[in-house]
Amino acid sequence: MIKFRQKGNFLKLTNYFEKVKEKVNFGILDKYGQKGVEALKSVTPVRTGKTRDSWYYQIEHEKDSVTIRFLNSNIQNGQNIAIILDTGHGTRGGGWVAGLHYIEPTIRPIFEEMAEESWKEIKDL
Repeated sequence: MIKFRQKGNFLKLTNYFEKVKEKVNFGILDKYGQKGVEALKSVTPVRTGKTRDSWYYQIEHEKDSVTIRFLNSNIQNGQNIAIILDTGHGTRGGGWVAGLHYIEPTIRPIFEEMAEESWKEIKDL
């Protein structure tokens, strides 16, 4: 049998996290949301421009987290066109159109930059 015993409390850690929550600048998410949308627009293949111009972002605040989502509103026949351009899709004739895999490589550096900037804000607390 394994037993654990703990003395004391986590007050110092809890206080640290409260300071971090107060210090974090959520405006940074708008900055990187706009940056991400512009980056995605710049690499989205263009035939009519509708998919390129349909990128947007949402910031969702929940109790213990904040999420930034990049979305594309160009839906045709129930399919998100940006996603099928990225991942590939079947054709009516039974063929396959390979995906371009442009979304993740475009957005990854933006998330990395955002993480670095956020870390700089809180590391000296």
